[in-house]
Amino acid sequence: MRFQRWSFKRLSLLTIAGLLFVSTWWAKPSLGAVPQLDSIRVAIFLQLPGKYTVNTPAATFASAGGLTIGMSDPAGIVPWFSTGANEQSRIAKDDYKVRVIETASFDTALAVYKRLQAASGNGFITSLQKKGKTVYQVAEGTYGNAADASAALTKWNADSTLNTLTGSAKGVIQGPFHLESATSYATEAEAVQASDAFGAAGVDAYVAVRKAASSSNARYSVFVGAAASSAELSVVKAAAGAAGSGLKTADDAAYLLERNDHTLTAKADSPVKLYAFPINNAKVRIMPAADSSIKLTERSNRTYRGQFEVSEFNGKLAVINELPFEQYLYSVVGGEMVASWPLEALKAQAVAARTYALYQGAGFQIANVVDSVYSQEYEGTVREKPSTIQAVDETAGEVVLYKGKLIEALFSSNAGGKSADAAEIWGNSVAYLKSVTSPDTSSEKGLYTWYRVVLPNNLTGYIREDLLTDSGETNAAGVKLMTVNTDGSKVRKNPIVQDSVPLIGQVNKGTVVAVLDKAIENNAMSWVKGPFTSSELLATMTKQASVTGPITSLQVGTTGQSGRVTQLLVNGQPYNVKYPDVLRSALGGLPSTLFKVDETAKVTMLGAGGSTRTRTTSAQPVYMIQAGGKVSQADGNLIVMNGDSQIRATTKDPSYRFVGTGNGHGIGLSQYGALSLAQQGYDYSYILQYYYKDVTIAKE
Repeated sequence: MRFQRWSFKRLSLLTIAGLLFVSTWWAKPSLGAVPQLDSIRVAIFLQLPGKYTVNTPAATFASAGGLTIGMSDPAGIVPWFSTGANEQSRIAKDDYKVRVIETASFDTALAVYKRLQAASGNGFITSLQKKGKTVYQVAEGTYGNAADASAALTKWNADSTLNTLTGSAKGVIQGPFHLESATSYATEAEAVQASDAFGAAGVDAYVAVRKAASSSNARYSVFVGAAASSAELSVVKAAAGAAGSGLKTADDAAYLLERNDHTLTAKADSPVKLYAFPINNAKVRIMPAADSSIKLTERSNRTYRGQFEVSEFNGKLAVINELPFEQYLYSVVGGEMVASWPLEALKAQAVAARTYALYQGAGFQIANVVDSVYSQEYEGTVREKPSTIQAVDETAGEVVLYKGKLIEALFSSNAGGKSADAAEIWGNSVAYLKSVTSPDTSSEKGLYTWYRVVLPNNLTGYIREDLLTDSGETNAAGVKLMTVNTDGSKVRKNPIVQDSVPLIGQVNKGTVVAVLDKAIENNAMSWVKGPFTSSELLATMTKQASVTGPITSLQVGTTGQSGRVTQLLVNGQPYNVKYPDVLRSALGGLPSTLFKVDETAKVTMLGAGGSTRTRTTSAQPVYMIQAGGKVSQADGNLIVMNGDSQIRATTKDPSYRFVGTGNGHGIGLSQYGALSLAQQGYDYSYILQYYYKDVTIAKE
């Protein structure tokens, strides 16, 4: 029996009960070897050109129980030192930067930093002691080589705003070349005291942490200077005077160079310790000193289970969260589904998410997955709830297989009433990813209806149902009339409250409007987007494929099995995107490819003798015969009626509305469909085997 043959509309209670019995029988996990993963590596920040780019110049960690910081080496993870409870520790690369200014004024430093942040987002404020006083250094960038830093230096030196703030002082390049004290110290306090002697001579001096040779404890030394090349170190040594006689060139073996960082606090008296690591394949480990989560400031202050690894990868800071695989799923299920949904829906999501993650392997080179919807939504402990933990625990180890192999368990928010065949989206057919009817309307429950209306000034837009009253009347064309019942009622472009989108207008109580149609408030199931002008669409469409403007015609060319658009015609010619799902981003960010196009300027008119004429632009005028036979040219928007007495609003200039259903690519499991099936009493294995064809659920 194939699950897709059952019709939701025909299932009686008796039939449902029978199917539940069959579903439960099929749900029994198969025994046998299936892929396992003890821990998973999730990229929080990663530079992977052409695939994924989310960057940060530094990562700031803290934990209620304190942190243990160390390094990974071939022998394993070696802890170096611990920090206090809730103490922040920043990690960054010891690379090339542009030091824009050094000043004794924190206010000046802060003003320069704000300018850099506005321009690049890669600014730092650090402080150190020089000649008996505190000075603040403002640096920009995280550059992998001196040439890139030099180019940035030229740019910042020419910045008129910075010149005003710095008094036209010129910046310099800071680099990863240092001198090191011959003496090492057992404590940080001893190293700080030793560094003050170099600071008194007017040179940059820092405490550096290294692994002790004979134990797992850290040892401390003093690094002097931050030169852009080894040749410049002789200048640093000379500047240190007598204090520099015992200095040697620091090697690039694993170290953490300490700086007092004011970037996050923006206060002179509240620095955070920043640890800069060498760009030589070093891997910094951040571990909770106690059994508690770790907070990452740069990712919305989220807290995470497990540990973090920070390294350089492809020239940028890579931040990886490594944690037990099943615990990762606690958060994913809560991020991908509403935790209050029925347990069977959550369990279906848990098995799909587990299968999807295992299928990825090391899909992001140094990570298995990323923390966004490019893989699966993962936001740390904030998304964990008792119900999501239960769903994962009760399905522990279970995965979906097709002919004994892991499937790519794709899922999306809402299939729009019918899931997609893989060929409709990616252009490739997959045996277990076929189109099925999907009960997705649960996303519409409790939402307002919005009326699309014509205002007295002939503009069109949407007004929410509670702001209108049925007048009980129609106009001469039989169009329903409604009356606005609230002063200042807002008329919107689409049926949803979006304060960031300009209004069509506002109308007051008593205003009479003509109703064109109505729609449920935009949601995961149904939506309206637009109208977009020709120039607006060109701006997004040309990023995906060649198209010649202006756009005067936009039509659906072909559709797939589920009705999703597989080819779009622009000015009558195929718009050749890489694969059909690209149409979503090409058309200004549509929720799905299950849509229809409303060409608002397009009007087809019936002429004498049955001839027709289609107007698509204002360059093709429309003439009207008025009472008394007077002929005049229509020079504005028109409301037209077809032979079936259906009316629509047209515009003088071309624009395009998209009316569609669904949210996401639509392949595989529909999350709202899973919700509806669970509410009807189906268990998680039935849900999975409904959306993924001819599969089995297996467990080690």
